[in-house]
Amino acid sequence: MTRRFLLDGREVAFDAPADTRLLEALRGPLGVTGPKPGCGIGRCGACLVLLDGAPVPSCLVLAARIDGSEVTTVDGLGDEGAAILRALADAGAIQCGYCSAGMTVAIAGALRTVPRPGPDAVLELLSGQICRCGGYEGIRRAVQALFG
Repeated sequence: MTRRFLLDGREVAFDAPADTRLLEALRGPLGVTGPKPGCGIGRCGACLVLLDGAPVPSCLVLAARIDGSEVTTVDGLGDEGAAILRALADAGAIQCGYCSAGMTVAIAGALRTVPRPGPDAVLELLSGQICRCGGYEGIRRAVQALFG
């Protein structure tokens, strides 16, 4: 069945069975590599996207759910995403970089879900993001710089 939705501000369509996961569609037929495969059970945050403005792990979203929706990946965050990535890099929070796309989407999502979030609120919203390199102190510094 053909699935149609907005991806990073542009209309896309692809054919997929209803049980295809959004992450598979993004990295496969849609050619988007920002969201990374990680745990596959929605716990690590590497594949995080904004679905109709809310942060969700794309490994848990079925293609059947995305018809008519808006999906924003790290690539679709534009200047906002670039500013967040710059803050993460400046704070030494990007080591291997595997979590940085999901972390960026999570921070952008925090801006959308919490009015005037303070650093503590943002850090709580990031609690589902796993940095395998242990760069949490740098992430905390970046959040302080962005929201402090």
